[in-house]
Amino acid sequence: MYANNATLNAQIALRDADVARAQSDLVRAQDDVNRRAPLVTTGAVGKEEFNHANAQLTAARSAVSAAQSALLAAREQLASNQTLTDGTTVEQHPNVQRAAARVREAYLAFKRAALPAPVDGHVAKRSVQLGQRVAAGAPLMSIVPLDQVWVDANFKESQLQRLRIGQSATLTADVYGKKADYHGTVVGLGAGTGAAFSLLPAQNATGNWIKIVQRVPVRIALDAKELASHPLRVGLSMEATVDVSKTDGKMLSDAPRVEAAASTAVFDALQRDADGEVKRIVVANLGRNSTVVARAAQAQPVPAAAVASTALTAAH
Repeated sequence: MYANNATLNAQIALRDADVARAQSDLVRAQDDVNRRAPLVTTGAVGKEEFNHANAQLTAARSAVSAAQSALLAAREQLASNQTLTDGTTVEQHPNVQRAAARVREAYLAFKRAALPAPVDGHVAKRSVQLGQRVAAGAPLMSIVPLDQVWVDANFKESQLQRLRIGQSATLTADVYGKKADYHGTVVGLGAGTGAAFSLLPAQNATGNWIKIVQRVPVRIALDAKELASHPLRVGLSMEATVDVSKTDGKMLSDAPRVEAAASTAVFDALQRDADGEVKRIVVANLGRNSTVVARAAQAQPVPAAAVASTALTAAH
């Protein structure tokens, strides 16, 4: 499309030259008629010659009209083609962007045949076997980051009066018994009881019910060093004791979250490589030097988190 603009501009210049030539021929034919007209009455110019001059004048007028029409058609064709290219560059043209999206999709589909782990952790609940064909979106396994676990302590509602965020806690796990103590900090209290968010929550509006002491989950963050020395598993039973001597903290956190609970940079390299492939194709088809783009795509290192996650997943 962009190359056609230059071609159509050249066509307009050619049609302009045709119009100028036809107009010159028309002026010459008109002069011939004007010179012969007075001489016809004297007999110096024959009637047949004068008719030929008039015929040439008519043909010259028709040629001018045809040349002007061709010039107008060339200008309209250029305007029509420019509507497809004005306001954008080759790289940002919708057709190129649509093709680039298909390239990215195919590149990512090819590269994602190998699955990097989004987080460091241990493989659990694996549902895929070697050689099995897997449909897109099917869950393959669960990866549990055991170095980032926390405890949900279900305290009775009567025990929440003096519980505050920031209080220290001491915990023991049944898997280790009294041999290992964990130290943690209260980081949040649940907004409702477990029964309130159950599949079939209790309906106590009838007046005919038995009072049951409810429990509210209290999240306790654990010390990372203690987790490294005595690893825990998801779902284990623990006993938690919270020091409620200091009650100057808050019962509910009013600070908004400023950071994501979990994030990964594993897939950034794939997206960057896909963009580099698209740039290479566009530059190559434009006839420009693609060495700069290729080197820029290779210069950025793969994030360390991506390498570590893949290695740990393979090891486990």
